[in-house]
Amino acid sequence: MIGLFGSIANPTKYASTQGQGLFTFISNLLKFAAVIAGIYMVAQLIFAGFQYISANGDVKKTEQAWAQIWQSLLGLVIISAAFVIAGVVGRLTGINILNPTIYGPTN
Repeated sequence: MIGLFGSIANPTKYASTQGQGLFTFISNLLKFAAVIAGIYMVAQLIFAGFQYISANGDVKKTEQAWAQIWQSLLGLVIISAAFVIAGVVGRLTGINILNPTIYGPTN
């Protein structure tokens, strides 16, 4: 009954050196989080633009929309800076942070 749906392999067996499986897992997790954060920031930017357009000259609504646009752009800059820092750290340490390999049943 346990083998009915397949088996679970230890992901560390795919790592080329001892302890690299943890770095692969963390890099996959961080890359996924960055993609989700980027999508969220773009959605916030679009929503803030819609708020700015629909403000109809109301000063308070316009200021709120500009504040949200500024925060969305700042979030995108922070996410981009995180990728740059990850690239520099990866270059200095030799750990491939930005191009992780996702192992599955066929690898």
